[in-house]
Amino acid sequence: MKKFKTESKKLLDLMINSIYTNKEIFLRELISNASDAVDKLYFKSLTDTDVKLSKDELAIHVSFDKDARTITVSDSGIGMTKDELEKNLGTIAHSGSLEFKTENDKAQGDDVDIIGQFGVGFYSAFMVAKEVRVVSRAFGSDEAWAWVSDGVEGYTIEEAERAGNGTDIILTLKDDTDEEKYDTYLSEWGLKNLIKKYSNYVRYPITMDCDKTREKPKPEDAGDDYKPEFEHYTERETINSMVPIWKRSKSDVTDEEYNEFYKSNFHDFADPARTIKVHAEGALTYDALLFIPSRAPFDLYSKDYKKGLALYSSNVLIMEKCEELLPDYFNFVRGVVDSADLTLNISRETLQHNGQLKAIARRIEKKVKADLADMRDTDREAYEKFFEQFGRTMKFGVYSTYGMAKDVLADLLLFYSAKQQKMVTFEEYTAAMPTDQKAIYYAAGDSTDRLAKLPVVNSVLDRGYDVLLCTQDVDEFTFQTMQTWGEGESAKELKNVASGDLGLETEDEKKAAEDATKENEGLFGAMKEALGDSVTKVAVSTKLATAEAAPACITAEGPVSLEMEKILSQMPDMGEAPKSNRVLEINAAHPVFATLKAAQEAGDAEKVKTYASLLYNQALLVEGMPLEDPVAFANAVASLMK
Repeated sequence: MKKFKTESKKLLDLMINSIYTNKEIFLRELISNASDAVDKLYFKSLTDTDVKLSKDELAIHVSFDKDARTITVSDSGIGMTKDELEKNLGTIAHSGSLEFKTENDKAQGDDVDIIGQFGVGFYSAFMVAKEVRVVSRAFGSDEAWAWVSDGVEGYTIEEAERAGNGTDIILTLKDDTDEEKYDTYLSEWGLKNLIKKYSNYVRYPITMDCDKTREKPKPEDAGDDYKPEFEHYTERETINSMVPIWKRSKSDVTDEEYNEFYKSNFHDFADPARTIKVHAEGALTYDALLFIPSRAPFDLYSKDYKKGLALYSSNVLIMEKCEELLPDYFNFVRGVVDSADLTLNISRETLQHNGQLKAIARRIEKKVKADLADMRDTDREAYEKFFEQFGRTMKFGVYSTYGMAKDVLADLLLFYSAKQQKMVTFEEYTAAMPTDQKAIYYAAGDSTDRLAKLPVVNSVLDRGYDVLLCTQDVDEFTFQTMQTWGEGESAKELKNVASGDLGLETEDEKKAAEDATKENEGLFGAMKEALGDSVTKVAVSTKLATAEAAPACITAEGPVSLEMEKILSQMPDMGEAPKSNRVLEINAAHPVFATLKAAQEAGDAEKVKTYASLLYNQALLVEGMPLEDPVAFANAVASLMK
């Protein structure tokens, strides 16, 4: 037995037990090596006129023997001589593929794409095998050699027999344990699944002899009571697709084919809303096939949901979900990215340089945004259906990035217009603004119907200004994070109609309210005392100024609005939620105000206290806020009926 070169025992143990995190990738690595061997022979046929070869002759075959507990990966590639077996397999981390790639880099061009570069993929076989036997015959040689090792101390090389050029890798699997079930790989279904998962787009056919069933021909002399008989037979099948759909010309692929690929690979029963194909060339060449789903998955907003695109390198699956390729606010996008230029780590499970991923991610982000903007402008009905499913994600993206994603997302957001009675963008809202309107106004609550009836909303509408009615829990957080929409001097402030100062009143209206507040300082002081810490102050409203309007309303001063307070209080593990600074605004034009003044002037402190409580709780109900003491409110209402 020959010992492994280098500090073999330690290094080999590292290869087998530390580099790879997923045992099932052993088949991916062996098939990739087989593909490289076939590629080398194909390249030789392109540069050596004496080699007569066509791609149709080249294939990779996978088989298993359940009784012998073996899996065999065979190729019809260039094969290895005895010396090459010694060098490639006896020296850990020596890569024949990398050596070939380096030597032929200029000549090969795009004709050959060598997958393996590190020379360690082969040793992943020892994660599942207790012995590996490699039988290889070099192209043009009459001799075959067998390399055998248990992956512990060393290896043997001996003469062998093989009918033609190529290599057979025979794995004798380990015995099952309580923790590991190696028998899983000793089945037609198990191997097919691994091939389709990791190597479906290897450019050469990957074949298997598959067990099938068929009905036997009916005998000519069979009677009426004949029962059909069936027999098992074996048929060689090509398991992989070979040419990935994302590398085919868009003109050669139908929408039905894209839809079927999406549904079968991303486990959705509905067609995607949009399909986006990307091909980029330059310092980093890659292909991407992206899908905008038509409906949100059930777990989209759960902690178990994992975003990401399937990442391929030279058609070989590296990661099922590469999170770095998508920002959180586009986490609903599905698809694949494939590049031969990625700098992979030694196990080919992750990348060495995140800069490559960031460059691809930036391009994908721009493409997704552009496609969504196109859907918004050319197929508004489809976009509104999409936004109903995924709009919350994009709104949250503005908030969660502290506004940094505002430039990307703001123009994609939709909100319901109280004036236009439809969903609108910020641009559509501002285009319909009167020339004297200075801000974008919004109201937040649980339904558009209730919001449309709020006194503060109607006070803004009565002035001819539109109000965006926001009904999702994230809306107000999004608006507060954005603060403004637009650029430069044309930027518009975003204002909650329930905030303390909207700046809508004229100077005369403002002065009249200030005078009325000062004139009734005693009344408002008594009402504030009656309400205690529930409000920060009581004042005459500039929003409610007609007898037909509501007698009072509640607004908030400071960063926490009434709706935010309500949402925060409902969050689990929130503890004591922050409170808004509530202001009770009284409509000085309403008949109730005269009743309040009369009670104050008559010295009826108890009536003032009761009326203050009634107005406050009434305003809370209108806002959809919970009453602090429902029983006391009910008793106060009942007392008026005596």
